Amino acid sequence: MRPLSPQPESHLVSRIGWLRAAVLGANDGIISTASLIVGVAAAAATQNAVLTAGVAGLVAGAMSMATGEYVSVSSQSDTEGADLVLERKELSENPAFEIEELAEIYVKRGVDQALARQVAQQMMAKDALGAHARDELGISEITTARPVQAALTSAASFSIGAAMPLLMVVLSPRGALVPIVFAASLGFLAVLGAIGAMAGGANILRATARVTFWGALAMAVTAGIGKLFGTVI
Repeated sequence: MRPLSPQPESHLVSRIGWLRAAVLGANDGIISTASLIVGVAAAAATQNAVLTAGVAGLVAGAMSMATGEYVSVSSQSDTEGADLVLERKELSENPAFEIEELAEIYVKRGVDQALARQVAQQMMAKDALGAHARDELGISEITTARPVQAALTSAASFSIGAAMPLLMVVLSPRGALVPIVFAASLGFLAVLGAIGAMAGGANILRATARVTFWGALAMAVTAGIGKLFGTVI
């Protein structure tokens, strides 16, 4: 019998940081820009006006996504940093209690009391703060907040997503602009949903249906409002 050879593992959870920002950014780029285009076009605006509104939406949306992601993830990073400072202080003031606290965490996970205490002692001897950050606070290399990465990923993916309905404006005749942008954007959303599901190991059909439904609803509502205001004005 041949001995088992270790196989390298690549878990999908390691992608969660950039995947979330990329999917959110591209999805928002397609939906918001397509909805803006459809709404303005439904109000009987010229094709140049529709294109101008779309480009403005792309730039504003990309900056908004980058700023929002940076602020949000920075808040998470600040909270993690504050918790680590507090944990470092507790470790220096009462290391014996921290060993028992870590051991109790392992006991609750099913480890025998004596073994849990031995493991806690060994873990803390090697990297006390790292052990408590991971097992007590839930902070790890995978989940650590990265504000700049999130901001850049969101801005780039938003711009890519927004460029798709904008391209349809350039290629579509004015009379068919609304249905073409609507249909093409739903197609883009379906592809995005499938790609995101495959990258994250989720159900492809469910992810695709979810993103296309909400995209269609957003564009339909915006088109209705644009049509209403265009008629009134």
